Amino acid sequence: MSAEATNPATPGPVAPSPKLSASPPLSTSPERGDPHEQGVPPTHRRKGRPRIDLRRLGRAALLGPAARDRLPDAIGHVAEAHRAHHPDADLEPLRRAYVLAESSHRGQMRKSGEPYITHPLAVTLILAELGAETTTLTASLLHDTVEDTEVTLDQVREEFGDEVCYLVDGVTKLEKVDYGAAAEPETFRKMLVATGNDVRVMSIKLADRLHNMRTLGVMRPEKQARIAKVTRDVLIPLAERLGVQALKTELEDLVFAILHPEEYEHTRELIADNAARDGDPLAEIADEVRTVLRDAGIQAEVLIRPRHFVSVHRVSRKRGPMRGADFGRLLVLVNEDADCYGVLGELHTCLTPVVSEFKDFIAVPKFNLYQSLHTAVARGDGEVAEVLIRTHQMHKVAEAGVIALGNPYAPPSEEQADGGAERPFDGERADPTRPGWLSRLLDWQEGAPDPDTFWSTLREDLAQDREITVFRADGGSLGLPEGASCVDAAYAQYGEDAHACIGARVNGRLATLSTVLRDGDTVQLLMGQDPASEPSREWLEHAHTAAARIAIQRWMAAHPAPSDTETPEAPAATPRPAADPRAARPSANAVVDQPGASVRLAGCCTPVPPDEVTGFAVRGGVVTVHRVQCAGVERMKSGGRAEVGVRWGDTTECRVTLVAESFGRPHLLADLTEAIALEGVAIVSATVEPPSQQRVRHTYTLQLPDAAHLPGLMRAMRNVPGVYDVNRAQHQAAAAQ
Repeated sequence: MSAEATNPATPGPVAPSPKLSASPPLSTSPERGDPHEQGVPPTHRRKGRPRIDLRRLGRAALLGPAARDRLPDAIGHVAEAHRAHHPDADLEPLRRAYVLAESSHRGQMRKSGEPYITHPLAVTLILAELGAETTTLTASLLHDTVEDTEVTLDQVREEFGDEVCYLVDGVTKLEKVDYGAAAEPETFRKMLVATGNDVRVMSIKLADRLHNMRTLGVMRPEKQARIAKVTRDVLIPLAERLGVQALKTELEDLVFAILHPEEYEHTRELIADNAARDGDPLAEIADEVRTVLRDAGIQAEVLIRPRHFVSVHRVSRKRGPMRGADFGRLLVLVNEDADCYGVLGELHTCLTPVVSEFKDFIAVPKFNLYQSLHTAVARGDGEVAEVLIRTHQMHKVAEAGVIALGNPYAPPSEEQADGGAERPFDGERADPTRPGWLSRLLDWQEGAPDPDTFWSTLREDLAQDREITVFRADGGSLGLPEGASCVDAAYAQYGEDAHACIGARVNGRLATLSTVLRDGDTVQLLMGQDPASEPSREWLEHAHTAAARIAIQRWMAAHPAPSDTETPEAPAATPRPAADPRAARPSANAVVDQPGASVRLAGCCTPVPPDEVTGFAVRGGVVTVHRVQCAGVERMKSGGRAEVGVRWGDTTECRVTLVAESFGRPHLLADLTEAIALEGVAIVSATVEPPSQQRVRHTYTLQLPDAAHLPGLMRAMRNVPGVYDVNRAQHQAAAAQ
């Protein structure tokens, strides 16, 4: 129940400007603010639908429900706003929902003295202005009935169906927020769980919070500040994630007025001073743009979008003294996607573009569904106007986000099925009820060990304002925050099974798990088969997402290190000293066409039967045998060395040097040694180079009972978890000369 919120007309100790507190209902008309910063400054809103008089609505509510054959007067504004977006909507559920809500809340009052029914009416009007469908509006009217009245969920289900019941239950589970420090984390954990299956629950909650923030004036200053901080840290980022920018920007202004009253007042004065100036450079540039597009034959609507308070504050801090065109942006609305690029081409041809300001969010939409072209054009006097270009449908989604998508469970209309304007987005955007970022929050919130960890991690995760999409090797995709590494991708794809990850390929090339991913990368995660695989403690330094950090921290808590400094990334075994290279080159089962000469297999290419080989005479009457493909053969031939004919004898035993390259992990050396022994091969010598960037290089000189065993041996070594390549040794031939 939100009875604590009060009417801004009642004096309060820290009431923001009355014009801000009593802001009119939201509108998705093109006169509102821009998609990132929309919202007209409250002191300079364009004329539109008249303000809603909550006291008048309260009196209407007290008169009781209207006759069954017509809508109650109190929800006339809701019906009008709803029909503006959904002309054919059936208003009967709204009428019945209002009748139930009004009768059940009758006698309940807000602290301001108004009938409580004015609150669900105001929340529903906010959602109706944004284009919410009938089911959401019905649930919004009833959102406090189960918690605060004698109405039960069974009654709601019987009267309005399962879907409305589900939404009302989801909002009810959020419960009344106790803004004490200990209660905040658990409250918002419940909020995430309740939202998990349907973002419409969160849409109702955001509208509920907006109305309460609008009417916060008579609360104690310290309570205003607590509510504003929670709104700033959690609800505003969630509104951004859902793409509901119209709610986000007004919430930002309300929070700004409460938490930073001096800066808010300074910003208000900047806006007022600009409005008092003669001439409007932004209007003049808008006229130029209209002329350019009209001459090009492009049908477009060019509008001026004043910045909201927080936007003006940010721009003034970034750019210093504000010029006239800095107080707003131009919005160009067209009918088709292709027209957006046509407008861009004309503007860049006929006006002076500021190239550094160009961004294409149509080809690469933001994670919150936002699509638009951003550019800027300059006049000769130095005035620069930022320009947003989008279709009418893009504008609707930019304003209202997931609310603009309607009922996500309804079957597609014929227009949608035929590729109409409301076509579904691909990738994560295909299911607006479960965006990728929300899935991740729901996954890791269960693993957060305590409320404080959950709360701090939630705020960090929501602070990530940009997502990237990376593609899996199987064709799927992962949504990750900007700056995420392969470690994050592993835990996003495999959960705690990612403990067994041993490496990755990024765009086909081997990469360390610390590699930072970029938008559009293809990531193949290499997983070990050992069930006892352990994550490296160093991974925590490269984990950017909450899911990865919490999973690694939980494993570390269950497996404390022997000492604070002991964090092995590679095998802790001491490498065996290499044997004398000359001792590693025994007489081979090779026969040379040079009587009396002894034979030595070259260490640079370690030939074995049935390799095609050749020989060269060296000092001491020795003939070294090389593989024909060895790089040293070409050097010696070009140096004038004569080749000596060589053929393999009858003996099949041979010695070979293999190099295994792997990602560092505990027990790797032991596992490789075991794999070699199981193939019946003797290890003559082995060296392990120090790890470099999580990679380890092993060199083995091996005695094989039969050369035919070599392919199987190399295959067995490659199958050891962590090993990504095994090859015959290829060294310089100088030692063999």
